[in-house]
Amino acid sequence: MTLEHARKTLSAPLDLTKFEARHVPGALKLSQEMGWPYRSEDWEFAAAVGQGLVLMRNGGVIGTAMWWNYGEAYASAGMIIVTASAQGGGFGSRLFDGLLEVTGGRNVLLNSTEEGLTLYNRRGFTAWGTVFQHQGPLGVAVVQHDRDDIRPATVSDLRAIQAFDERASGMPRQTMVTALADVGDVAVIDLGGRVAGYAIARRFGRGHVIGPVAAESVHDAQRLILAQLSGLKGQFVRIDIHAEHGLGDWLESLGLKQVGQATAMVKGLRPVSVGPARMYALANQSFG
Repeated sequence: MTLEHARKTLSAPLDLTKFEARHVPGALKLSQEMGWPYRSEDWEFAAAVGQGLVLMRNGGVIGTAMWWNYGEAYASAGMIIVTASAQGGGFGSRLFDGLLEVTGGRNVLLNSTEEGLTLYNRRGFTAWGTVFQHQGPLGVAVVQHDRDDIRPATVSDLRAIQAFDERASGMPRQTMVTALADVGDVAVIDLGGRVAGYAIARRFGRGHVIGPVAAESVHDAQRLILAQLSGLKGQFVRIDIHAEHGLGDWLESLGLKQVGQATAMVKGLRPVSVGPARMYALANQSFG
């Protein structure tokens, strides 16, 4: 590319538009540029269950920003990327401001890299926690605890799983939970007909991701994770956990090393869990 061609490219008009299926190849290229392990299928899934904006120039995708609607009060945001050649020109701010506008005044959750903190702080986001990313090939055979209260979920469990998720996350995420259950393997804790926790394992990125994991105690969260890991020996596994629950050392002992972390942030009010239900692992860092 000549210097003159580069100047014309950088000065070309920008188009901020709704994210559609036709933008997936360009979005995938952006995530690959960032070193993120998303597949086309991961972008397609995220777009199908959420909404987003794409920043276009000369017919090419130079930025993305996605969000997921959790009722009238809450939303999560993620997959916010601007190509390296366009960074520093205010494009990230334009893209993110557009995203905040379309979320309609909801309380917005996101997990920020170190690079994104300045932008989000300037937009009124505050930090409330940390998310640890653990991953690696599962080289050992994992055996779940010898109790019969964990079983595969059935279609008839869906409403109870959705209700438990809402108590654990503090948000009505029925559409998201249904979509994740449709593509993943779901395990539940069944206490005499009462769903007291669940975990989903599905294909994602380099292998499999385990999450969400919602339970009434750290011990139950560990048992659900073991139940999912028991079928994944030899597979690449990723789990994103809330640091506050202290599962990191335990995951390390299973060979799932911590490889990164993100700052959990909120603009507005943070959702509040109900009763003993808590969210221990995320579906991924974008979905919240």
